[in-house]
Amino acid sequence: MQKGNIGVTTENIFPVIKKFLYSDHEIFLRELVSNAVDATQKLKTLSSIGEFKGEVGDLTVHVSLGKDTITVSDRGIGLTAEEIDKYINQIAFSGANDFLEKYKNDANAIIGHFGLGFYSAFMVAKKVEIITKSYRDGAQAVKWTCDGSPEFTIEDTGKAERGTDIVLYIDDDCKEFLEEARISSLLKKYCSFLPIPVAFGKKKEWKDGKQVETDEDNVINDSTPLWTQKPSELKDEDYKKFYRDLYPMSDEPLFWIHLNVDYPFHLTGILYFPKVKSNIELNKNKIQLYCNQVYVTDSVEGIVPDFLTLLHGVLDSPDIPLNVSRSYLQSDSNVKKISTYITKKVSDRLQSIFKNDRKQFEEKWNDLNIFINYGMLTQEDFYDRAKDFSLFNDTDGKYYTFEEYKTLIKDNQTDKDGNLIYLYANNKDEQYSYIETATNKGYNVLLMDGHLDIALVSMLEQKFEKARFTRVDGDIIDHLIVKEDKKNEALEADKQEALSSIFKSQLPKIDKAEFNVTTQALGENATPVMITQSEYMRRMKEMANIQAGMSFYGEMPDMFNIVLNSEHKLVKGILVDKDKECAAAVAPVQAEMDEVNKQRNELKKKQEGKKDEEIPTAEKDQVNELDKKWETLKTQKEGIYADYAAKNKVVRQLIDLALLQNGMLKGEALNNFVKRSLELIK
Repeated sequence: MQKGNIGVTTENIFPVIKKFLYSDHEIFLRELVSNAVDATQKLKTLSSIGEFKGEVGDLTVHVSLGKDTITVSDRGIGLTAEEIDKYINQIAFSGANDFLEKYKNDANAIIGHFGLGFYSAFMVAKKVEIITKSYRDGAQAVKWTCDGSPEFTIEDTGKAERGTDIVLYIDDDCKEFLEEARISSLLKKYCSFLPIPVAFGKKKEWKDGKQVETDEDNVINDSTPLWTQKPSELKDEDYKKFYRDLYPMSDEPLFWIHLNVDYPFHLTGILYFPKVKSNIELNKNKIQLYCNQVYVTDSVEGIVPDFLTLLHGVLDSPDIPLNVSRSYLQSDSNVKKISTYITKKVSDRLQSIFKNDRKQFEEKWNDLNIFINYGMLTQEDFYDRAKDFSLFNDTDGKYYTFEEYKTLIKDNQTDKDGNLIYLYANNKDEQYSYIETATNKGYNVLLMDGHLDIALVSMLEQKFEKARFTRVDGDIIDHLIVKEDKKNEALEADKQEALSSIFKSQLPKIDKAEFNVTTQALGENATPVMITQSEYMRRMKEMANIQAGMSFYGEMPDMFNIVLNSEHKLVKGILVDKDKECAAAVAPVQAEMDEVNKQRNELKKKQEGKKDEEIPTAEKDQVNELDKKWETLKTQKEGIYADYAAKNKVVRQLIDLALLQNGMLKGEALNNFVKRSLELIK
């Protein structure tokens, strides 16, 4: 029997493995089963080239549980005593302490750096045995034992067949790994598609009301998964079934891409376009990354561009090492090439479907657009590819490419300054009347109700030449697309002021909303009262919901304009009625206001050209007194209009109709509106 110390330059390898690798300690099973598969594949290779002439036989790798042990067994090439000494006992551990300190929280980096796959066993085991027999003729079986210190023993033993058994004596604080369900779930996660059959126990069947074991091995993996097969030999149903196996609770995918590259890097896989719901985050991290059919991770940021993390499926590349740190992935040139290649394949596939079956592409657009928009917003080179197949859809349900839509609206929706105005709605039902007004003018209105459309609008304004996007309820229709400078058709100032006071006094108090009342001549057939909202402020508030760093916009109140149509007969009627009901009360107040204003103006004229210190204090006080008096009289006049408005059911009805049209009439106000409506139509 041989005894010795494992060749390391530091005594603390095992505490390091226990402590620093603990967060990832479940990967021990992946490492050991992968090693067993490697040893088996090497035997197959030796057999195929004639270097191993014996019977290959059953090559299944077996994982089994004992009372306090886990055993991983293979019938691969096995090891001689010399090979154990070379591969197990000599760990290249130069500069270990510095490296361990640097990467103490990154188990994959440590394992990858030192080739410590086998030593991950000590994350969960207090003692490990290797019982192995080389495939070479006349080889002596040997047993290596180590109890988690640098000391080991190696001795001859009996073993009938070639191959290796690794026996883990599980530590007291890792007993969870002796549970059948835990091992079964780990094998499913890491080993589902390994290229050599892996068996865990025996298959079970129901007999006499209970589950009993059969004699058949319970093989847990598919050794020839779909992505390793030729696309020409696969049917649509094969791809759909594989998707259901990967994501049992998901809707059927829209379509897929089968990847198969040999140069300048190796990459296979199948990427599925899922039906993406509005919440992007929930759909991320569904791509599984494999290295030679060994599961690595489902966190593929850095390997595929951010927007492609919305895809589902499998990528397999031996050029992405099994144990890698995040920083390694971000700097590796092969990974960058893979990322660029995948982007190109995805855009080529979308372009191909668009060109060859536009009808199908349009039918799937509502599911695709969040994915394509996300790509255009986050990756410049994807925008350059996608702009040819990205679509607008209008409120009539028709679809257009960017170029087609520009041609459609160019003649009718160009304003007096040569800007092309893209009108859009984000809710067809709520903005119905605004859409109708626009379409009656011969304008086309886009439907932009997607999760990312508000961000897309801002980007497209920068990309398109002389273009502006305006929501259809952002202003009165003639202001949305100004065709010519309008002649002044405004009401006299005193009438505007009166109307403003009358309507403002009856506006409801709505939390986080402010109203500004204006009057405009919109034509006798236009709506008497409408509500608009500034495109800029509304867009900033909407952006605040999806973009970090803009939350201060989200805290600001909504600013609405109440636009009174001075040419509508109901508004004209209110003006006539106002004169009849309020003139007597307003006249003396207005006369006094005019007198105060006259005195103020005389004083201010007298003070023109003087510095502040040259104006007598008495004069300053007099101006302040007049200002206060004017404000008091103004409030008194507004009070007269407010009292009148409170009794005028038409005023309140017009306000409520405008609020109702914008989904802003609720609760008690809505109930009062219904009652008033019934009274008015009696």
